[in-house]
This record gives sequence, C-alpha cells and structure tokens, in this order.
Amino acid sequence: MFGKMLTVLQLIGVIAISRFSFCAVRIPGNITLGGLFPVHLKGAENCGVFDANGFQRMEAMIYALQEINNNDELLPGVTIGATLLDSCKHDTHALDQAMSFVTSTRIEGDLTCRDGRPPGGYEPHQPTIGVVGAASSPVSAMVANILRLFKIPQVSYASTSSELSDKSRYGYFLRVVPPDTYQAQAMMAVVKEFGWTYVSTVASAGNYGEKGIEAFKNLTRDTDVCLATSEVIGRDSVDADYDQIVEYLNETAARGVVVFASEHDTERLLAAVQRANLVGRFNWVGSDDWGNKYTPVENYKEVAEGAITLSHSADQDNGFKEYFLSLDPYNHITDTRWFKEYWEATFKCKFSASHSRIGRSMNDTEAKQQQGICNGTESLSKETFRHEGKVPFVIDAVYAFAHALHLMHSNVCNGIRGLCSAMQNIDGSELLQYLNRTTFEGKSGSVRFNRDGDRPGSYQLYQYRKSSDSTFEYVPVGTWDDQLVINKSLLHWGKFNDKLPGSICVAPCEAGLITQMLHTDRCCWICIRCQPYQILQDEFTCANCSKYKMPSKDKSTCVDIDDEYLRWNEAFSIIPAALSVVGIFFTMFTIIVFIKYQNTPVIRASGRELCYVLLSGILLTFVSPVVILAPPSDIICGLRRIMLGIPLVISYSALFTKTNRVYRIFNSGKRSVKRPQYTSPRSQIVICLLLVSVQVFVTVAWLLIHPPAVTREKAEWNRVIIDCSASDLAEVTSLVYAMFLVLLCTVYAFKTRKMPENFNEAKFIAFTMYTTCIVWTAFIPIVVGTASTDYKIQQCLLCLSVIVSASVTLCCIFVPKLYIVLLAPHKNRKQPGVVLNSRMQKSMGGSMDSKTNNGDVRLARPIPSIGPTSYTASSDVDMKEEGSSDFDEDDFTRRPPDHDILRALNSMDSTRV
Repeated sequence: MFGKMLTVLQLIGVIAISRFSFCAVRIPGNITLGGLFPVHLKGAENCGVFDANGFQRMEAMIYALQEINNNDELLPGVTIGATLLDSCKHDTHALDQAMSFVTSTRIEGDLTCRDGRPPGGYEPHQPTIGVVGAASSPVSAMVANILRLFKIPQVSYASTSSELSDKSRYGYFLRVVPPDTYQAQAMMAVVKEFGWTYVSTVASAGNYGEKGIEAFKNLTRDTDVCLATSEVIGRDSVDADYDQIVEYLNETAARGVVVFASEHDTERLLAAVQRANLVGRFNWVGSDDWGNKYTPVENYKEVAEGAITLSHSADQDNGFKEYFLSLDPYNHITDTRWFKEYWEATFKCKFSASHSRIGRSMNDTEAKQQQGICNGTESLSKETFRHEGKVPFVIDAVYAFAHALHLMHSNVCNGIRGLCSAMQNIDGSELLQYLNRTTFEGKSGSVRFNRDGDRPGSYQLYQYRKSSDSTFEYVPVGTWDDQLVINKSLLHWGKFNDKLPGSICVAPCEAGLITQMLHTDRCCWICIRCQPYQILQDEFTCANCSKYKMPSKDKSTCVDIDDEYLRWNEAFSIIPAALSVVGIFFTMFTIIVFIKYQNTPVIRASGRELCYVLLSGILLTFVSPVVILAPPSDIICGLRRIMLGIPLVISYSALFTKTNRVYRIFNSGKRSVKRPQYTSPRSQIVICLLLVSVQVFVTVAWLLIHPPAVTREKAEWNRVIIDCSASDLAEVTSLVYAMFLVLLCTVYAFKTRKMPENFNEAKFIAFTMYTTCIVWTAFIPIVVGTASTDYKIQQCLLCLSVIVSASVTLCCIFVPKLYIVLLAPHKNRKQPGVVLNSRMQKSMGGSMDSKTNNGDVRLARPIPSIGPTSYTASSDVDMKEEGSSDFDEDDFTRRPPDHDILRALNSMDSTRV
C-alpha cells in the first residue's frame, strides 16, 4: 500500500515539475537542504507582487550556508547545498513546489532507456534531507503532510500555529520559533497589563490565525477579559469583506483589537479602517506576523499608530547586514531575476525589459510610474536597509540542521573528514532524532526543541509610533519570557494625549451604584443606583438599613439618624414664640393696669373677679405655644396636654359665665322685678370653676389612661421625628369641650346683641366669639390637612391659632377698658343723677315718682343724655349691701333706661349676695 502511494506521489511530482517552470536557487553541496520562502505574495492565481521581506529571508539562508561551509569546526570537509523555492504564501502552490524535494532522487531509479540502461548524461539532484520553512502556518502544514510521508525533517523559521505541535500528524515538523500558545499568553499579558477587559479579535483563516485566536480565547476563561466580537478573514476576502469586519468591530464598545493575522491580511485590514474614516478608533495588539514589519503599515501609519506588536526575541545580525549590503544585481549567486525585482522595489526603478522574472510582470502603465531606469550603480545603504525580523530565525533553522548533521557525522564517520559512506544516504528518521537532541546558541538565543518539536517562548514587544522627527518607527518597549516586562515610560499614545487608552464594555460603577451583570456578556453590566435608604453590601447587592439608621456618605455602612424636632432657631418656632412673648407682655400689662385701677368705675363695672379669671386664661393661652414648641420629653408631653385645652377652657368659661349672667338678668327683668339667682361675683366664680373642672377631669383621665411619652417616627428614609405620643385626633378631641364653650358663648352673645347702648360689652363679646369660631373652624381642616406634609407647619399653625384666639379675646374685651382708663380718664368717673335706692334718694334730697318696694330703684327726674355713652358693662349691675357709702358698679349713662331695664335694676337691687 505504501509503495503504491509513493509511486502515485512520484507521478504527481513529475507532473508538477512539467507544469511549472518556476525559478529556483540551487547551491551545490555534499548534502542538500530545501528551502521555502515567500519571495512573492499570494496572487489571484499563484504568485503576486514581489515581497522584499521574503527575499531577505531567502538571502539569510544563503548567508547561513556560506558561514557553515566556511567553518571548519562545523561539519569539517562537508559542504551543504540547497534548493530554494518560492512558496508565494500560497499553500497549494507551495505543495507543488515541495514535490521537487520528494522526487529529486526517487524518480531517478524509475528512469531507464528503452534498452534498460540508465539515461546517459542525466545527473539527478542531490536528495533533499531536510527542508527549512515554510513561513506561514498553512503552508507549513500543507508541506509537512507530504514530507512526513517521505521522512524528511522540516524546521520552520516562522510558523507558529499550535496545531503543528501535534506529533501524530506532523511528526517530522520542528520550529525555531515558539508556538502560538506562548504568543497567546504574551498577548493576554499585554491586554491585562493595560487593564483592558473587553477586546475584539481578528484572525486570518487557517491554522495560524484561527488556532492562535482559539488559544487566546481559552486564556480568557480564567481571566476577567471578555471578547466583544471575533472576526475571521477568509482566504479569498475582498475589500467589501474587510469593510464588513471593520463595521462589526466599530459596533462594539471595545477599543482594543487583538490581531492574529498574516502580514497581507493585516495591511488590508488597516486599509479598511482608513476607508471607514475610523483613524484612532482602535488600539491594536499584533501577532508576530505583523511584528516589526513596515510593509503592512507603510501606507496606513496613522491607523496603526500606537500598535503593540510581538516579534520573536532576536538581535539583528550585523554579519548578515554587511553581507546583504554588499550584494550586486549583476553578480549574485541566486537567480538574478529575483534580486533585480528586489532592486526595482527598493529604488523605485526598472531594469530593461530583457530581464524577465517570475511572478507578475509590469505592464506599460506601471513602468511609466517608475521614477527611472535601474542601471545597477545604485547602492544599498544602512539608512535604506531594514533588517527583516525573521532573518535570525532563518539562520538558526539552517544551523539546527548543521548541528544535527555534525552530531551524526561525529557518531557515524569516526572522525573521517568529509562525507563518509554512512552519510551517503541519510535516513530522515535518524536525522530527526539528532535534531531533537540539538542545543546551541543561535542568533535568536538558545535553541532547543521540546518533545513537541517546539522552541520555548520568548518575545520582543514593539510599539509603532511617531518619533520626534515626525517619522514612524517600531520602538522596543518590553519582552515576554513566561513573564511580561514592559517599560511604560517608553509607551507613547499620541492620539490619546499620552494617556493609556482603555478598552472596556462599561466603565466601573461609581460609588453608590451596584453592578448588574448582563446575561449576554460577563464583562458588560449596567450600573444601578441603590435606593437612598440602602447601603452597598457588596459590588452586586444593596441592603436596607434598620429603621432608625441611614447610609453613610460613601454608602458603606449605616449610621444613626439624628433626631429631628422643631428647634428654637427655626422660623416655624421663632414667629409663634415671638408672638407669644408679645401676648404675654400685653396680658401682664393689662393685669397690672386692672390691679392698679381696680377701684375706678370702669374696672369695678367690668366685673373684676371674672376679668381676672379671663386674663389668667388668656395669659396661660399665650404661654401654651412655648410649651408646644419646647423639645419633646415626657414632662413636656404632659404639659402639652394640660396647656392645650385648660387655658382655652378657663377663658371661654369666664366669657360664657359673663354672657349667661347678662342674658339671665335682662331676660328675667322682662318678666319679674326679682333678681335671678347665682348672679353674684362669688357665684360666677364658682360656676366658672365648675366648668373648668370638666376639662381638668378629662385631661387627668387622659394622662392616666395614656401616660405621656416621646415617640420616634421615621417620616422619611433620612428623617426621624421625635414627638409626643398623642395623635392628631387625640389633640383635636381634647379641644372639643373648649369648642363647645365657644359655641355656647357665641349663642349667648348673639342673644344679647340687642342690648341697650349702655351695655355694649355684649357686642364686643359677640365679635370675639364670631372671630374665634372662624379661627377654629379653619384650624381643624388645616391641622388634618398638614398632618401628612410637615409636622413643623402643623405645630406652627396650632400655635398661631391659639395666639389669634387669645389676642382676639384680649383686644376685643380689654382694649376698650384700657383706652378709657389710660387715655380717656374723664370717662372713668360716676355720672350724677342716678338714684339706686331709697336711702341714696333721701341723702340726695330727691323724690321718687315710682312706688318704693324694699329698696326699689327710683329716678327723681329724667336725666337728659349728655356727653358720650357710658362704660357700663352688661354684667356689672350689682348692688352693695345696705349701709355702704361707696358707689357700686351699677353706674349708668344719663340716658334714662326703659321700663324693662328699670324692672331688671329693681330686681338686682332686691337681691343680695
């Protein structure tokens, strides 16, 4: 079976050789190595435009062979030749090229003449014992499948796909560069170092790109890095495909883009970004195929600015640099057509049309675009020369074969100089064993192979940026060798004002906000603000504070809420307190005036005893707002209950007693001359105290049933109000009795509204009651309505209602008297012409026209009304005991009373206390 397969492959090789008239560089030697280099890029069919980097790699192998062949200590007496072919970065084309490696000597045994003799004059090529290359992973994978069948070892200088580490499929494949698993680790280290948590990826289709990104994706599982989108560039993508990929990248919030793509795909991707006018939108992290190459970024410098790229750690080889700069297009060991293509691309000129070359030939239009004709006198300089990054690895790959052959020569040739018979036909599997044992210091550092044929990872990091002279260049900024070492001071982010750009899905939530993760992506979330009464229990959870606590400013813990109550320095307290002080002052002033002028006719006629009771109630009413506004405590709460109802009841009990007495006196006077009972001052005081005792009893019962206490009520999440335990309904209920007395006073004031002008105090009482009813009628709905808004407004309105009630009573009842006593003293004296009993009549020498009836009042003559009306109050008609020399409070104006009033006065005179 295997023999048949070899025969088929040999026939394929013959066909391939006959189909392609390709260029090749053949270097003679005792031992022949193969080489695959991308001298041209991939074209529409096979080969495209010339690739200067691939050509430089090929020259690096020629340079390495010259060094080895000139070194007597390495393979003494043995020269290594080579067959160097162009892969054109195309896997199928490279496979066709590689067929020459497996058919060069194996076809010789099958070629005979018709007579059975070997062909005369035919010199077959040296057998290819090993192959250096290829560059890209897809090409290497394709070639490795064929070379494995013929046991030809292969050492790649640039293929990094992790798939090639599978020895069950690629048993004869080795490489002097680390696999992409290491490169993915290095790129992940860069992403994490920059603090990026949300990135996109772009990969070339095939082993290199897709396997590299797959390794990168696997690393994200153990980190906090998420992928926004992963795009793959197809093998035959056109510009529209690249534009679509850029559109997808732009739709995400990620700024960082990890590029695991070939050099050619990278260039076209940057071109698509420039077409989309998204310069500066993305921050690139490029793989080693981008590395420090200028070809992908030559025309897209602004797009690529700031890119971090990886290249395998290797120092530039000055020997190769000198070798390359000494080359001449007319005197070169290689096929001069390839070198002349390099010359034309470097100096932008064109050789004469007689110089043919492989790949795409220039047409007339392109020729006109050249700056001139190449004459070969141009010279390469250090300024124009750019050292290709993979050159040291090409040299190391060649040296790997040389050292392996040297070990084999030492073991099998027994010190014989030159190629001994044991090495005439080198077995590929045996050579592979020597390769796996090879260790040496190469141009890129220590070279050795692990059991998978891979070299341990080590990378140099570059940043593509604008230099001080406004030119763009790759600047080394760090290394990766299992650990990332990066010098951030060397980083330059020109388009971001030298500030490290971020790449996140959502900015971290601010203080006081929790993170709610989205189901679609663990790196994307929405920030939700905790409720004002909640703290941040952790990054994702809000927690409620207890009843009387609130969150701290940083939302980290709960703190006690300061107790709130109506304080003295607030406007809601200052205004009622100031009015209370004014009311207390004027009430005390009135009391002092009454005490000082208590024997004057006006004071005596006003019913001094009830006036003092009324003034006491008014004084306590003015004091009650001070108690209401005081900071709550158990004692203050008890005083509030007392001061809320009792002062008002004292005031309205006195007014009710006054109005009731006047009404009874004048109402009975119309029917009888007998004085009504319980109209004396002592009786009035007793009646008043009995009325007040009802409120005292209710208040004491309230205090006993529900003892006063201070309560803490959480009005809002950040407000705790301390107040007395009494509810608004209880407070209003405690005023019901006072309101009842107000209603009775109003009724009696209305009934006595038609009193004679002599008894005009009833009118003042009536006005007082009308005003009080209006105030308290408005107070109840206001208190109920403000209960749910602000307790400060409610307490302030309660105090103002109490103050208004007391002020109305003080002004309407006592201000007229104070006016007469202080400002109109001429009215505060007894008027002549009034006889109150028979003894007064005899002493005054008058005569009584009416009939005497046990001290009946008799008028000697009509007294014309002169001067202003009297000060006499309706309740001030009382008589002294017989024998008294003082004039009683029963003073009247000169206007004669009518018949009903006389009967009432006679009745009053006949009654004694």
